[in-house]
Amino acid sequence: MRTEIITSIQIHAAPEKIWRILLDFDDYPNWNPFITNISGTPKKGEKLHVQIDSMVFSPVVLKYNINKELKWKGKLLFNGLFDGEHQFLLEDNKDGTTTFIHSEKFFGLLVPLFSKKIHSEVKNGFISMNEALKRAIEQ
Repeated sequence: MRTEIITSIQIHAAPEKIWRILLDFDDYPNWNPFITNISGTPKKGEKLHVQIDSMVFSPVVLKYNINKELKWKGKLLFNGLFDGEHQFLLEDNKDGTTTFIHSEKFFGLLVPLFSKKIHSEVKNGFISMNEALKRAIEQ
């Protein structure tokens, strides 16, 4: 089974400025209501340590393109049970704004059991993070 969340927000800033905030993991507790803690080296193949509410997991970085994209894959216990590919994507609108696309693809046997929560609570968490990122950058 598979499901996906895609959210986006337009931010009045260059991708480079947004990227600096996204990669300043130490500052996440100060502005991010969704991902409350993150650490590690955002480099392809490296593990991050991510905390969302009381959930802590160690996803592996799949993509790291400076000022453009950070993507990681996390899993519950083992591959195929409940996996998620989380992505931050920055699209330069060439007008002084950037579209921040925040998405996740969920795969695995347990996805149907969590589908309602994914499309409500998790999606709302993404939206609250997007709005907080916009506020942190535009202030």
